[in-house]
Amino acid sequence: MKNEIKKPPTESQTFAEYYESWLRIYKKGAVREVTFNKYQMTLLWVKRLIPNLVLRDLTRLNYQDLLNRYAECHEKQTTIDFHHQLKGAILDAVDDGLIDRDPTRKAIIKGRAPRSKKAKFLNQFELHKLLSALDLSASLNWGWFILLVAKTGMRFSEALVRPL
Repeated sequence: MKNEIKKPPTESQTFAEYYESWLRIYKKGAVREVTFNKYQMTLLWVKRLIPNLVLRDLTRLNYQDLLNRYAECHEKQTTIDFHHQLKGAILDAVDDGLIDRDPTRKAIIKGRAPRSKKAKFLNQFELHKLLSALDLSASLNWGWFILLVAKTGMRFSEALVRPL
């Protein structure tokens, strides 16, 4: 993708087309790749839920319907993130005169209740038990790796990365 405008918005441009163009122009190279991938996932959902909605026809009613349909299979926090990612593009469309009014105003965010999350850490007793069982022989092994992660607080994935 080049960071140039392919064509100006037209009367028949769908919201999905506008959002895809907005991502390319405003977000590509401006946010981390992992963040850009989240925007891309939002684009996929827009294409799935409102593929033919013309940008100029975006209203509070059909925007709320979009949020409600997305929220049917996502947690509330995920729906909030989806809303915020869309809102940036929509407010730019309002500023550019492509939409008359802000359809995101007073949007109601719904979503499934959060599912219970597993603990992703060891408690102090579990950590001491693990450290006492490590094989810290003279040669390097996974025991040393675990000790490094435990003592530094480094993330597992960060510790695995090899320097250039």
